[in-house]
Amino acid sequence: MTRRIVVTGLGVVSALSQKVSDLWTRVLAGESGIHSIKLFDTTDFKVTIGGDIYDWDPSEYISHKESKRVDRFTQLSIVAGTDAVRDSGLDLEKTAADRCGVILGSGIGGLSEIETQNSKLLQKGPDRVSAMTVPKMMLNAAGANLAIQFGMRGPNFTVATACASANNAIGEAIKAIRDDECDVILTGGTEAAMTRMAMSAFQNIKALSGRNEEPTRASRPFDANRDGFVLSEGAGILVFEELEHAKARGAEIYCEVLGFGASCDAGHITQPDELGLGAARAMRDALANAGLSGDAVDYINAHGTSTPLGDKAETLAVKNVFQDHAYKMSLSSTKSQLGHSLGASGGIELVLTVNAVKENVVPPTINLETPDPDCDLDYTPNVPKERTINVAMSNSFGFGGHNASIVIGALRD
Repeated sequence: MTRRIVVTGLGVVSALSQKVSDLWTRVLAGESGIHSIKLFDTTDFKVTIGGDIYDWDPSEYISHKESKRVDRFTQLSIVAGTDAVRDSGLDLEKTAADRCGVILGSGIGGLSEIETQNSKLLQKGPDRVSAMTVPKMMLNAAGANLAIQFGMRGPNFTVATACASANNAIGEAIKAIRDDECDVILTGGTEAAMTRMAMSAFQNIKALSGRNEEPTRASRPFDANRDGFVLSEGAGILVFEELEHAKARGAEIYCEVLGFGASCDAGHITQPDELGLGAARAMRDALANAGLSGDAVDYINAHGTSTPLGDKAETLAVKNVFQDHAYKMSLSSTKSQLGHSLGASGGIELVLTVNAVKENVVPPTINLETPDPDCDLDYTPNVPKERTINVAMSNSFGFGGHNASIVIGALRD
């Protein structure tokens, strides 16, 4: 018999809010977390807007001494992960440590540490490079530090598939619980790539929106006047738990995790397949893995980055998979409010999708003012919509042609 998986805890850090309930309220109110970048001087940059968490203070969770020993992307994961564990009500002293794991996604990892230590190397020589450089920059640092903090001795690894990283990690978490490797997994994604190097690279590849004078209106998925994504940072982490394990301890259950699908375009290193064929394969496989037909899906939290090619390709993929039902579903892109946090985006967006299922409310796509004829589905423009959401899907697609889709739903009998 297939072991069933439920969500029992949620934690999030984003440019709009650092608490799940507050973030959900602000998302439904149509607020934006995008602003002029404050983490560093952007005087010489073409793009000067983003979703940096400029008021970041992890002192409630991490001592000042310890915070200096971990990169920012790990700090984000510790805060979101700690909130998720607290929310779940798990008593880790009564939970078998070797049955608890951590599987996270991150597209870039400790980039700020790399930049800092490279500057020291060039300016002051090799003796001034920190001995903690590798433990801080390595992609697996976030998951490893969470495991150390909570004593989780089960499966622990980090997935790197660019902007699909969190969803791919979540897919691996599903497999680990279904395969009886563990009963509890912290999963999701974390990213802190709001640095001078990353901003330079993304602006020079012409991937970013140039609406510097109107930051809150810059991210406009599916709008005819979209001109690129808005870079942000954050972490979204969830507690996945085997259903009977959760019931035995009387846990509050948010929803059930039903299926996962993944694919690769194998076409271009940065551009999606124009017809969305790889994305369609991931969605179709996620439905098959969940044992559902397309007409069971009520809502899709779209990848929806606000790029001209990406939004069109995703629309075509949704039509390919869902056919006539594509026009009966609700879709939205919460990146319109939060920007694109790369490898963390799938985790943050699944947290919001869980809330959508729990509350039967579709969050809006803000800034959708001029419909694009190539994007003609119901993207929930500007205001949330109440509707019954028994089944929802969350999509993430990344550079390298990576595609990953998650299906969740209200807990079934």
